[in-house]
Amino acid sequence: MSTISDFLNKNARQSVQDAIAKAKDNDSYHALLSLTEERALERADAVDRGEITGKLAGVPFVVKDNFLAYGAPTTAASTMLETFNAPLQATAVERLEAEGAICIGKANLDAFAHGGSTENSAFGPTKNAVDPTRVAGGSSGGSAVVTALDIVPFALGSDTGGSIRQPASFNGVVGVKPTYGTVSRYGVVAMASSTDTIGTFATTVTDAELVMSIMAGQDPKDMTTLPDFFTATTDALVGLKIGLVKECMTDDVDVEVRARTNEYVEKLKSAGHKVEEVSLSMLPHSLAMYYVIVPAELSSNLARYDGIRYGHRAQGVQTLAELYGKSRDEGFVTENKRRIMIGSYVLSSGFFDAYYLQAQKARTLLINEFNTLFSHYDVLISPVAPTPAFLLGENTSDPIKMYLADMMTVPASLAGIPALSVPAGTNGAGLPIGVQLMGARRSDATLFALARSMEAK
Repeated sequence: MSTISDFLNKNARQSVQDAIAKAKDNDSYHALLSLTEERALERADAVDRGEITGKLAGVPFVVKDNFLAYGAPTTAASTMLETFNAPLQATAVERLEAEGAICIGKANLDAFAHGGSTENSAFGPTKNAVDPTRVAGGSSGGSAVVTALDIVPFALGSDTGGSIRQPASFNGVVGVKPTYGTVSRYGVVAMASSTDTIGTFATTVTDAELVMSIMAGQDPKDMTTLPDFFTATTDALVGLKIGLVKECMTDDVDVEVRARTNEYVEKLKSAGHKVEEVSLSMLPHSLAMYYVIVPAELSSNLARYDGIRYGHRAQGVQTLAELYGKSRDEGFVTENKRRIMIGSYVLSSGFFDAYYLQAQKARTLLINEFNTLFSHYDVLISPVAPTPAFLLGENTSDPIKMYLADMMTVPASLAGIPALSVPAGTNGAGLPIGVQLMGARRSDATLFALARSMEAK
C-alpha cells in the first residue's frame, strides 16, 4: 500500500486525479459519501505552482463526514444534516491543509458516529475492504476502507469508544486514538464530549505518527486541548514491561484472535521486552459504564438539532412541538433515537443518582486501576475486538451483541489514555486481526515507537 512519502515531490494534480479515479473505481464499497474534486484539484494546482508547501504538500487524504470541511456537505451520514454546508473547517483539517495536504472526499460513517459497523449510516453501509460481505467496522468505517483500498495513504476519523481502532483492525490498517485532548475537536460534530478524540488511519505507523504530530496541540477554540506534548521519539526501546490483559483473552474471544495476539506477544518477547499477564478487573463493567455515560452526553449534544436553526426541518406541521418531534424523527436513524432515549432516561431526575452518578464513580475506579497498572507496566496489550469483521446484517437486530464488539476498546476511551490498533495478521479466511497497544496518558510517543519497531518484524 502507498505511504505518504510516495506522494511527496510528485505532480500533485496527477496524484489527486489518480486518488479520485481510484475512489470512483471502488464506489461499490460505499466508503465515500462525497468527493471534493473541484476544490482538491484547485489546491493540487497551487501545490504544483509552489504556492502551497509543507510536510504533506500534494498528499491526498479523506476525512470522516462528521468533520466540517469545505468542498462538500458535512452530513454526519444523517438525513438531519444531508444538505448542511460547513461555514468553517475543523481545526484538524486546517492544520493538515496548512502543511499542504489535499482533502479529496468525505467518508461514510454510522450516523452521528453512533455504531460499530457503519451499517447505521442513513445512506447505506460501507463494505469491508477485504471481504465485501462483511462490515467495515465503525463508526469510522469509511475512513478505514479508503485507507485499506489504497485510495489515500491516510484518512481522519473520530474515536469515542473504539470508532477508529475497531475498523482499523477489521480492515488491516493502523488506527490511532490519542490521549484525550491531544487534537482539537473544534469543527467536529460532537458525540460524547468527555471521550471524543480525533485520530487517524494510515498504512504505516510512521505515517500515522506524522499526521498526529501535525494535528496535535492546544487550540483556543477547544478548551479541552492539551499543550503540545506530542513529540516523536527515536530512542531505542529496550526491555519494556508490557501487560497482557487477561480479561481480553478468555474463551469468549475468537480462537484465532487470541492466537494472533499471542504471536504478537512472542514477537515482543523476542525483541527483548518482558510480557506478563495482568488483570484489569473493571474491564467487564466498562461497557455498562460507557452505555450510560456516552448516551447521556450525546443526548445533550443532539438537543441542538431541533429543525429550527439548521439541519432538516419537517414539512406540513401545525405546532412547534410537532415541528420538533417530526424533524427529529425524520432526521435521526433508529440507533440515534435509541441512544437519545437511553441518555435522557439516565439523566432524568428519578434515575440520575442510580445510573449516571454510579457510572461516573465506576469510571473513576477504572481510571485508578489503569493508573496502578501503569505504575508497574509501560504498555498494556490486548486484542482490538473479540472477533474479526462480522457479516453485514449479522448483528443489526441485536444492539446488545453489537455493543459487545466494543468491550476491549471502551476502557481506554473512558480513561482518556492513548491506544493504537496495529495489524497482527489474519485468520484462516484471510480476515485482518489487530492488536491494541495502550499506554498511560501522554505516552503516545512510546506507543508509536514500540509499534514502529515491531512493524518490520
